[in-house]
Amino acid sequence: MLDVCLLGTGGMMPLPYRFLTSLAVRYNGSTILIDCGEGTQIALRKKGWSPKPIDYICFTHFHADHISGLPGMLLNMGNAEKTDPVYLIGPKGLTQVVNSLRIIAPELPFPVYCMEIEGHDQEFTLGDLTIRAFRVHHNVVCYGYSLTLKRQGKFDIAAAEALGLEKRYWNRLQKGETIELDGKTYTPDMVLGPARQGLHLTYTTDTRPTQSIIDNASEADLFICEGMYGETDAKEKAKEHKHMTFQEAALLAKKANAKELWLTHYSPSLVKAEEFMPGVRSIFPNAHAGKDGKSRTLKFTEETD
Repeated sequence: MLDVCLLGTGGMMPLPYRFLTSLAVRYNGSTILIDCGEGTQIALRKKGWSPKPIDYICFTHFHADHISGLPGMLLNMGNAEKTDPVYLIGPKGLTQVVNSLRIIAPELPFPVYCMEIEGHDQEFTLGDLTIRAFRVHHNVVCYGYSLTLKRQGKFDIAAAEALGLEKRYWNRLQKGETIELDGKTYTPDMVLGPARQGLHLTYTTDTRPTQSIIDNASEADLFICEGMYGETDAKEKAKEHKHMTFQEAALLAKKANAKELWLTHYSPSLVKAEEFMPGVRSIFPNAHAGKDGKSRTLKFTEETD
């Protein structure tokens, strides 16, 4: 399962009731952040989640409202006695940007590694979880992210028994290990059924609608998308600044056949996002106005029955 929390839903500047952009995802004891705007460490504390398990921080782009919270967050992680490495993912130039920001956070009790995205898309692996970065369309180089959690097939007891292999080896096969024993080779596919439906989360901000978003959000369990402007007459403004309206985000969710849509990254002038949601839901019914602290646990199909 994946625990998902919108830590901040604001764009451009923080407000008393809305922190800047950040998403936290917890998986198998590890936390992944996407963007780290000003106030992210406060939002994480309000949620009650520790900064210590943060192992990956992914950046969509290098505008200040998406990365200005990084030095404080790194220091906060150090104060939480983190010693494991932290991996930062982002566009070309990430290393230079991070080194500049770390002038005010020079000494940390854990190593920091920067991984710069090559080309229009790239995948990174965290155990069974795949982090896929894909290019979107903003006025600087910008990426969206899809997190996909694969799920192996069910363990077939009858097949395992038919192999004549002692039960003490079953767990190793189930975990994906190949076993060589008495001149024979036993592989996981011998005891596992076909792969089952996994989980799929897509997150994108600061972009015009693009086919890459539709492709990467296809059949997503949860699609989190920027909605800079709620007004139906704000499309020209959105085009000018390379952002999106609520209605455009809803159309993307519909075309991608996503299961659920959360809107985020609101303009500072947008006070009550919910006022615009009836029009959004006329396009994509299962749409929700995101807000700071909004959370969901995504579970495998069988777990939700």
